[in-house]
Amino acid sequence: MATSATSDQLLVVIDPVARRTDGESVRIAKDVLSAGATTKVCMPEGPEEFARALARRGSRRPVVVGDDRALMRAVSLLHRQRELAGCALSFVPVGGSLSVARSLGVPTGAVAAARTVLDGVERRLDLLVDDSDGVVLGALRIPALYAPASPEEVAQVSSMGTRPWLRTCQSLVRTLVPARPTRDPAPPAPGPSRLRVEVDGVTLVDLGQPVEAVSVTPGDAGLAEVEVRPASVGAEASPLRASGRTVTVTGTDFRYRADAGVAGPVRRRTWTVWEGALGLTLPGR
Repeated sequence: MATSATSDQLLVVIDPVARRTDGESVRIAKDVLSAGATTKVCMPEGPEEFARALARRGSRRPVVVGDDRALMRAVSLLHRQRELAGCALSFVPVGGSLSVARSLGVPTGAVAAARTVLDGVERRLDLLVDDSDGVVLGALRIPALYAPASPEEVAQVSSMGTRPWLRTCQSLVRTLVPARPTRDPAPPAPGPSRLRVEVDGVTLVDLGQPVEAVSVTPGDAGLAEVEVRPASVGAEASPLRASGRTVTVTGTDFRYRADAGVAGPVRRRTWTVWEGALGLTLPGR
């Protein structure tokens, strides 16, 4: 469902990271918005000021200028205050992390995004809300794979955390004690996980089947799309797919990547689709 997002009064909240990383795009967005509507510009210096600015918006339509994290911060704040239903949010992506904005259909150019704020339409989007009241706008993936630190990075961190006189003593000891060959164990490579994935109470995969990855994305009509990729030996195993309103994942200390961040470890997490929970200004079609 889409409705006109036209508003004569805007509250433009500019994230400090955006101001530092791309001040020119911020200036362009401000100029376009100010030329097309009555704007009040806020430049918070941190999360607390960011939250206060949103809370004091009054009847003004909030416009967040920043990267994916700024968007997630605004949505999470409005969700916790249970004000998403009556608030149409607009977003001008500025910064290095903009993948969530792209996935939602927000233009990533400063001029196009600002014009969308003025001329676009409000579209109601589904959200995933977990049992700790966390919000997911785009996709979440389990498990999140991490690249182990290189030996050079480990050595650099170790030397930074050691006092100079102690490093001198360590070097002297190494020259006096005969070196013995050592075999450092290789860092563990990311591997399959054992997870139980349930969709609307029905088990899609159980702990006995190792999996390479799980993805959950808001779909259509209040349903989440779930895909599980089983670990394969030899021939690639076909992914398992299902749709439902609730998704529960159980395992041993697993992490997951949601939008612009990584959460966990947790042993159990349930996500529920909140249909049409977010009103976001997007280009008209």
